[in-house]
Amino acid sequence: MIRFERVSKRYPPGLDALSDVSCEVAEHEMALVCGHSGAGKSTLLKLVAGVEKPSGGALLIGGQNLAALSRSALPFLRRRIGMVFQDQKLLFDRTVFDNVMLPLSIVGFPRRDAAQRVRAALDKVGLANREKAMPVMLSGGEQQRLAIARAVVNRPSLLLADEPTAHLDAETGADVARIFHEFHHVGVTVMIATYATELFPAARRLQLDHGRLLS
Repeated sequence: MIRFERVSKRYPPGLDALSDVSCEVAEHEMALVCGHSGAGKSTLLKLVAGVEKPSGGALLIGGQNLAALSRSALPFLRRRIGMVFQDQKLLFDRTVFDNVMLPLSIVGFPRRDAAQRVRAALDKVGLANREKAMPVMLSGGEQQRLAIARAVVNRPSLLLADEPTAHLDAETGADVARIFHEFHHVGVTVMIATYATELFPAARRLQLDHGRLLS
């Protein structure tokens, strides 16, 4: 499903975040992106999400080369991808329901069908009874589950997460990890950048070291 062919990413003024990365992540697989701080984990996920473009090499998702996609084609690709950002990017002036509704509103999903999808996503992450709450009223773990609900409301085939259990206590982190396992078990391809590898013992590890993938 995802193939890196000698992918590199360079930021000004000459910082190599990724160098000559080649690997594959199969459809329906769960893979962990591991490594020290600054190893390139977040950059790798941003490339897969189409937020960034490679500086060199080819990155293919479902046979499509992201570097060759036009700007107008990228939104259609992103509808197949759910992304849980490290800083969550929640809208604190909108309710839980409206936060999850946002991706569907952007693509013009019919309101009645969208509402059903939002409630299904909230139920999946255990927030069915909090749809009218504001994000500031939620605990840290609930905010993370809200971010996951928003990422999956489009029913993506690929789910990406950048440090989804960071800053959570052990019990809450394990609860969040369980949600990712559940999506993986129903066929969603999952890639997670994390230090908490013990929460995903069966997942394959992609180990980065200063932007290079270790064999």
